[in-house]
Amino acid sequence: MPETKESSSPVEVEQERWENETLDPALAKRPERKKSFQTVSLKEVDRLYTPVDVEGVDFSEDISFPGEFPYTRGIHPTGYRGKLWTMRQFAGFSTPEETNARFKYLLQEGQTGLSVAYDLPTLMGYDADSPLSEGEVGKCGVAVSSLSDMEVLFDGIPLEQVTVSQTINAPASVLLAMYLVVAEKQGANWARISGTLQNDILKEYIAQKEWIYPIKPAMKLVVDTFEFCMDHVPRYNPISVSGYHIREAGATAAQELAFTLRDGIEYVAWGVDAGLEVDRFVPRISFFFNAHNDFFEEIAKYRAARRIWAREMKNRFGSSNERTLQLRFHTQTAGVSLTVQQPLNNIVRVAIQALAGVLGGTQSLHTDAYDEALALPTDRAALIALRTQQIIAEETGVVNTVDPLGGSYYLEALTQKMEDEALDYFRKIDAMGGMVAAIERGFPQREIQDSAYQYQKAVERGEQVIVGVNKYAITDEQTEVPILVIDESVRTHQLERLEQTRTKRDAGAVAKALDNLKLAAQKNENTMPATIEAVRAYATLGEICSALRDVYGIYEEPAF
Repeated sequence: MPETKESSSPVEVEQERWENETLDPALAKRPERKKSFQTVSLKEVDRLYTPVDVEGVDFSEDISFPGEFPYTRGIHPTGYRGKLWTMRQFAGFSTPEETNARFKYLLQEGQTGLSVAYDLPTLMGYDADSPLSEGEVGKCGVAVSSLSDMEVLFDGIPLEQVTVSQTINAPASVLLAMYLVVAEKQGANWARISGTLQNDILKEYIAQKEWIYPIKPAMKLVVDTFEFCMDHVPRYNPISVSGYHIREAGATAAQELAFTLRDGIEYVAWGVDAGLEVDRFVPRISFFFNAHNDFFEEIAKYRAARRIWAREMKNRFGSSNERTLQLRFHTQTAGVSLTVQQPLNNIVRVAIQALAGVLGGTQSLHTDAYDEALALPTDRAALIALRTQQIIAEETGVVNTVDPLGGSYYLEALTQKMEDEALDYFRKIDAMGGMVAAIERGFPQREIQDSAYQYQKAVERGEQVIVGVNKYAITDEQTEVPILVIDESVRTHQLERLEQTRTKRDAGAVAKALDNLKLAAQKNENTMPATIEAVRAYATLGEICSALRDVYGIYEEPAF
């Protein structure tokens, strides 16, 4: 006799009836469009979700109410009814003067926070006059080589009143020092400064590859910023643990979730090992996630992230402080999803991705400009991107209730599946000895590489559709998009200011400050005070990073 279930729930009985009486006749008349439906992460999606799919989900333990553990439905009881997310457009290009003008333009148009993009030489710790900087100065972000540049960048922008996010990693402590000295020169009180430093070096070794020092001393620099900000800049977030770049490198949503949160756990563990109190520094750890095209998968990812983080901080580190347990995050729409073909389609993609970020409960949001697959955004494109957020906030009604999709069978099942996949990765990484050890073995790198390959093959087979690229393409497209062009005069301009800075400063004071920085690094002291003194003396970014290279060495990625 065929096997049968010992007992079926009323829903299962009703579902079987529906399949026999309603679904099967419909499929006989009109079969489904394809045999398999998948998310952007190539995960199977069932035809229908019912209470059966969430039988293992307990409302009190797994979902609960907004503002209460495990924060699946958000960290604020009133959602966006009390306060909207921060509209923080990522901006930075050319000279500090031009980026300063863009900042003021965006603030004038209703942006509520600034986010700085630095150019490649700055990200790698080189001055504009380094031979390695040639051809890259001001091209993918703003060029900053010294305190002189930072003073111009924030001229007329009161840092005590505006929150600023800085996308900088390997030399993050140096740029933080520059930022604090500019605030100091403005007369600001460091205790009132708020903003975020990306400062996530682990994701550089995993995905973005913009590193300077070996992993362990680089982690020491990150912990130095934790300790310094905890004591001197208490409202500042010294790190934004970033899944964004992990996703852009080809990770699935679950991999982005798992590797990002496990990076966060690694930073907490290093802070604890350095003697920091969990409930003093962890509340200022923030996160940064991607918003990709699969609407429900992204929302489930954000909800799972909050739940996992709350449980890990409670169970792994023994915290009961709600600020420690609450995961706060910034979202940026997926740059990798933008297409050169039919670029105006990107406006639609960005709007949907941004809506997913909002329905997922983000605290801060950047919407990509439609022309970013072609170049850095123009003023007009950046304004459209900002208006996208404002329309979502003011016209759609999605902010009127908290977690409006909570309770959806599909979403709750997907949230649980995200958590299960992430925890499976946690077990593997813990068995390796933690995230630093896993990175040294190349584990997350290989996982992402394989996912990126599988996705690309799915695109090539037409199983993953990209409108305008592998479906609905236009061979004789006429749309011309004006783009922002950064010419080589930027480097000339920056070299002139750099030369003036070096001429005017006290060379003896610079040499002494750099020697003190080396000594602090050699003695394993907190390097932030010495870095700030070097910045005050107008030591350049390249000089400061070079001093630390002398002590720490440089990282060379092994072949995996």
